[in-house]
Amino acid sequence: MSEQSEIDAAVKRLALALDALDAAVERRHEADRGEENLTRQLHTLGLDRTRLAEALDNETARSRKLEQTNREIAQRLDTAIASIQSVLSGAQQ
Repeated sequence: MSEQSEIDAAVKRLALALDALDAAVERRHEADRGEENLTRQLHTLGLDRTRLAEALDNETARSRKLEQTNREIAQRLDTAIASIQSVLSGAQQ
């Protein structure tokens, strides 16, 4: 092999290596962009989770309050029914 053909072959190998390096750098940039997107999505999901947990806590507290109010109303109704029945029983005698 002549000296010129050896240089040409080395230049070709160098060009191929540089092309491969450029492709690897581009793949790395794409991976980094993908990682950044995933990080943003993870952050957004965390915010959504926090907001939903707070909403759930509020609705749970509201539900408990409604259940307590319902029990109180049922107790008052039972008392009123018993009073009415007592009055009706007394009136019938």
